[in-house]
Amino acid sequence: MAEENVQYTEDNIKSLDWKEHIRLRPGMYIGKLGDGSSSDDGIYVLVKEVVDNSIDEFVMGNGKKINIDIKDGVVHVRDYGRGIPLGKVKDVVSKMNTGGKYDSRAFKKSVGLNGVGTKAVNALSANFTVESIREGQLKKVSFSKGEVTEDSKLVSTDEDNGTKIFFIPDKEVFKNYKFRPNYLDKMFWNYCYLNRGLTINYNGNKFFSKNGLKDLLENNMDGEPLYPIIHLEDEDIEVAFTHSRGYGEDYSSFVNGQHTTQGGTHQSAFREAIAKVIKDFFNKYEPIDIRQGIVAAISIKVIEPVFESQTKTKLGSLEMEPNGKSVRGFVMDFLKEKLDNFLHRNPELVQQMENKIKQSEKERKELSGIRKLARERAKKVSLHNKKLRDCKIHFNDFKSELREETSIFITEGDSASGSITKCRNVKTQAVFSLRGKPLNSYGLTKKVVYENEEFNLIQAALNIEEDMDNLRYNKIIVATDADVDGMHIRLLLLTFFLRFFPDLVKKNHVFILQTPLFRVRNKKETKYCYSEEEKQEALKIFGKNSEITRFKGLGEISPDEFKNFIGEDIRLEPVLMSQDHSIEEILEFYMGKNTPDRQNFIIENLKVEEDKLDEIKEAV
Repeated sequence: MAEENVQYTEDNIKSLDWKEHIRLRPGMYIGKLGDGSSSDDGIYVLVKEVVDNSIDEFVMGNGKKINIDIKDGVVHVRDYGRGIPLGKVKDVVSKMNTGGKYDSRAFKKSVGLNGVGTKAVNALSANFTVESIREGQLKKVSFSKGEVTEDSKLVSTDEDNGTKIFFIPDKEVFKNYKFRPNYLDKMFWNYCYLNRGLTINYNGNKFFSKNGLKDLLENNMDGEPLYPIIHLEDEDIEVAFTHSRGYGEDYSSFVNGQHTTQGGTHQSAFREAIAKVIKDFFNKYEPIDIRQGIVAAISIKVIEPVFESQTKTKLGSLEMEPNGKSVRGFVMDFLKEKLDNFLHRNPELVQQMENKIKQSEKERKELSGIRKLARERAKKVSLHNKKLRDCKIHFNDFKSELREETSIFITEGDSASGSITKCRNVKTQAVFSLRGKPLNSYGLTKKVVYENEEFNLIQAALNIEEDMDNLRYNKIIVATDADVDGMHIRLLLLTFFLRFFPDLVKKNHVFILQTPLFRVRNKKETKYCYSEEEKQEALKIFGKNSEITRFKGLGEISPDEFKNFIGEDIRLEPVLMSQDHSIEEILEFYMGKNTPDRQNFIIENLKVEEDKLDEIKEAV
């Protein structure tokens, strides 16, 4: 019931200044906060917003290199563009709706158009400094959480023109954050693939691309392509694709240099057009078979693009420019002409492509009956055994603001799944309970996915039988005990995902739940420690006489305690692919036949108590 006598007067109306609003509602400006475990977490958006401005300078023909240093949570970005006009340095990073990109003459197809990016970085940083160098003069302004701390006068300098940005994300906003080099490497490589001729020097490493999206596929493909990469381009569009031996579809899409990780109208159009052109060329085959195993990238440039959020991860534009050709029509017309001509001129490549399509068609038809029976069996088992405790919101519910927070915990045993189920957020967190150890699926065919009950149920729970786009949860969290059996189950699950659904890992959907090994407490305080080092630090603070509890399994942690580990302070370790080895090489090493090399590797890289070594040796 509403409270009575509540006054609604002028005193109830409040206006927040720019920095207060950003800090109060950061999600409106940078999406989710996170701790750096996901590639779209806020700390990476901060980096991107700063580098985007340097990229726009390069696109306009100013400055061919960008120097970036990121160490211990501190970010330095230096470009060699024109530099911010010296009289507007403070305004550009602290005054909303201020920037050069409103003038379409200067930035026709810019990454960002609303002048919000660097203001958000400024407001969400404990320290933020901007320096602009133009024609022998330097202007410097420093801030803390958006408040000016230093506004220096112009000084003379012999430095080259350009802009320097320094910032430290605010730990009050980004708790326990950590930059993952894998995510930063990918971000900076993408900038170079999309801007040929640009050099990015990052932490002493040089990033440079000569062949654009062709380089992207060559450097990121798992294993060798089945035929040479098809690379086509024209004004405002570039595409590259081939087929791999793997399953699924793997797309990288970009708009005006922005990596649209959630796709959008351009990626949908590309996916549709590539299947249609190839089908029309052969005058047979189904789109599902044509696209099976495809690895592709598309980049387009749009005047005044419309994105579905400030973080620009999904293109919403229907037209290439106001009152122009539709995005779908533009992509379709381009491929109809360029790809069709290419296929007619390259019969040997076409034969290799058709062999792959035929193989996919054959396998799909062989599995059709098995898949139908598997779906029926999965429904019955889920109904009667309650293997899956679902959540109310799903990742493919695009209307929900909480879709990005959806997750599923895959746990071992009833005790662990019971604890998580009792303390989870029922809106966004689902729980799937494993029964025993999964099968080692290395070297097996996709038939095993449907014939093995556990794998069949996992696939049905994730809703990925037909298409990765139907994935029900943004995060798949493997939650196993921190012992030998738990590690083995974890490896078996990762083998399953990498073997049959590698896109789940490549698209950063798979994580490992980090749970505490120790609880240290005295009469006043309790601290949960995730390592021996954290335990020792806690003992220094709490005293040597503190009570220490060693958690041996998830089932030993009560629901009241578990809620501390899967709530706001959840610690997740992303499963990331190494660029040095293919999936096949990784699976062969870890899950193939036992070898002395693997046994020695595991023993040398596990930090365990001495009395556990014999147990580990036997397991591996």
